[in-house]
Amino acid sequence: MKRLPYTPLQIAMHIYAWSGLLLLIFDLLTGNLSPNPIQDIEQRTGRHAITLLVLSLLCTPINTIFKWSEPIKRRRALGLYAFMYATIHVIIFMDLDYGLAWSRLIQELFQKPRLIVGVIAFILMAPLAMTSFDIWKKRLGKNWKRLHQLIYLIAPIVVLHYVWSKKGDILSLQGEIIKPLLYGTIIAIILIFRIPPVRRSLASFSARVLALLQKRSRQPKVETP
Repeated sequence: MKRLPYTPLQIAMHIYAWSGLLLLIFDLLTGNLSPNPIQDIEQRTGRHAITLLVLSLLCTPINTIFKWSEPIKRRRALGLYAFMYATIHVIIFMDLDYGLAWSRLIQELFQKPRLIVGVIAFILMAPLAMTSFDIWKKRLGKNWKRLHQLIYLIAPIVVLHYVWSKKGDILSLQGEIIKPLLYGTIIAIILIFRIPPVRRSLASFSARVLALLQKRSRQPKVETP
């Protein structure tokens, strides 16, 4: 039987990654954007970037818990897609929203903390995207892993940018806080899983559960008369 060039997970990943841009173009051409189309495009590209970033971070816990190695192979592509949407998000903000008026952009940057953390996150993401390829992994050696561990600093900063971009107050649970709270909770859980003792305990527990399930599946069924 001939092996398919792409796995179902690869196909699903690429379809989902491009769906954000395709739906955005469709809504733009059909006039289905909000009354403030530039803001709508900014928010949707930013949200898709965060979602893809979270999915890339989930690859390691999924591998640890379910012993499924394929998500690790898709982690890089998800991260690059996240950076692609983040780049589109930044370009739209700088060009369509502010018309590349640098003096105004700098003024806004220092007046709004959400922009400062957004810029910091984007600047930190750039070297990770550029060095995500195998050639840089070989050139940087052990430093490659150290550099890419920055993603666990970037993720909370991105969530903070998202929280400050919404009209609401998480502390008082008022306004548009459901999505930022959901992303923040997922990121927090992923970061907790990264703590070495927690990760080892989770891996050990998962291995025991999977071994027990395999043992039970191999036991012959007793037929009742």
